[in-house]
Amino acid sequence: MPGDEAFTSARQVENPRFDGAEPLAVLSAASADDVAEGVMFANASGVPLALRSGGHSYAGHSSGDSALVIDVRALSAISVAADGSATIGAGARLIQVYEALGQQGRALAAGSCATVGITGLTLGGGVGVLTRAFGLTSDALRSVEMVSAEGMRMTASADENPDILWACRGGGGQVGVLTSLTFDTVPAPTITTAFLEWSFADAVPVILAWQAWAPDADPRLWSTLKLLSGGRHAGPAIQLTATWIGPSSELDANMAGLHQGSGVLPTVNSVQPDRTYQDVMFSFAGCAGGVSAEQCTTGAGGLLQREAFSATSHVPTDLLDRNGAAALVERCMLGQQLAGAREVSVSLDALGGAVRDLHVETGFAHRDAYATVQYTATFEDSADPAPYDVFVRESRAAMEPWWGTGAYVNYLDPSITDPGAAYFGSNAARLADIRSSADPSARFALPGFAAV
Repeated sequence: MPGDEAFTSARQVENPRFDGAEPLAVLSAASADDVAEGVMFANASGVPLALRSGGHSYAGHSSGDSALVIDVRALSAISVAADGSATIGAGARLIQVYEALGQQGRALAAGSCATVGITGLTLGGGVGVLTRAFGLTSDALRSVEMVSAEGMRMTASADENPDILWACRGGGGQVGVLTSLTFDTVPAPTITTAFLEWSFADAVPVILAWQAWAPDADPRLWSTLKLLSGGRHAGPAIQLTATWIGPSSELDANMAGLHQGSGVLPTVNSVQPDRTYQDVMFSFAGCAGGVSAEQCTTGAGGLLQREAFSATSHVPTDLLDRNGAAALVERCMLGQQLAGAREVSVSLDALGGAVRDLHVETGFAHRDAYATVQYTATFEDSADPAPYDVFVRESRAAMEPWWGTGAYVNYLDPSITDPGAAYFGSNAARLADIRSSADPSARFALPGFAAV
C-alpha cells in the first residue's frame, strides 16, 4: 500500500518514464490462490485491475496507475519434465528461463532482453534469435494455468478451453491472469554468432539486400538489422547480428547471398563459432562472463540499468523499394539530431522460416510478414518523453506508404487508432469474441481494446 516501506520498489516497472505512476496497491502474489483472491477482491470492490509479469508494457499498463496491480513476478519456478516440456511460472524473467533450460540441455525460442517476462512475450507472439528455426515463443505453448475473470482457477489447453489457449498464443491474451505456462522445448543447439557493420554510405543497398535475403535464408539462420544514431554514436551506423545453428563451417556460404545482393562488403565481420545456447542468450542479455541469472536484472543486486524509452513498430509484408530504403535511412539520420537522445534505433528482426512454414493454430496474425520492425528512442530518465514519442511515431508514419499499418502487439503504442486491425489483422474478430466471452465486464481489457 502507499506509505508502506516496500511500496516504492513494488510499484516500479522497467521503463523509468512510468515512475510517476501511482497504483492504488500492489499485490505481490506468492501463489495462484493469491491471484484468485486479488481478482475476487477487485470484482467485489469495483477496483480497476492491472496485470504485471515482467513489467515491460510499452504503454505503461503494467505500472497500474490508479489500479490494483496483480504482480506475478514471484511465480517464477521452472521445471523440465522427462518429455522435455517445461512448466514455467508466469512471472519468470527470460534470463531465468534460459538458465533453467540451458542447464537441462533444452531451449525455447524467445527474446534477448533479460528482464522481459515470459508471459507478456508469449501472449504477443514472441520473436527471438531462434524464431526462424523453431517458431515463435507462442508456437511452443502447450497449455496455461490461469485465473478467470470470476476469480476461478482454470486450465487452457488443446483439450480444455482451446479458444483461450488460442488467444494466449500470440493473440494478446486479455482473457485472464496467467499463473503458469507449459511449453514444448527443443534440444539446446550449438550456436555460431556473427556481428557485421557497413559504412553508412552503403545503408540503402544493404537494407534492400537484407530484406530480400533474410526471410528466405536457411531457417537455421536468424538476423537482426539495426540502424543506429543519436548521442551514443559519433554518426549513424548500420549493423547486423546473426545466429546460426548449423555447422559453423557453413555460415559463410549462408551469408553469401546478403553480400552478393548488396554488392558491398562489411567493414566489420566478427564471428564467434560453436557457443552454447545458454552462453549466447546471456551474452545477448548483456550478462556475459559468468554473470548469474540473479545478477542479470535491474532489480535489487542486479547489474543491469533501467533506461527510459519511446517505441512503436511495424510488421511489414511488402519489401521496400529504393525510395523506401532511402526514407528509412533518412529517419536514422534525423535521429542524430534528436536533442537529448541517448540512442535512436530502427531494428528489423527477420521472420520467415518456421514462423511462415509452421502450420499451427494461434492468434498471431503476421505469418506472412518478413520482419518485425521496432522504432525506439532512449533518453534520460528525467526527460519529458513527448518529443521522443513524436519522433518514433513520425518514423512509423514516414514508412506507412511502404509498410502499411500492421504492428506488433508486444511493442504496444497507444497512438495506433485501430489496434484490432494493426495487431491482429484477420484474427481480430475471433479474438474479440473470445475476450468478450471470457471477460464480459472487460476487467482485463487494455485501454482501447475493449471493443476489438
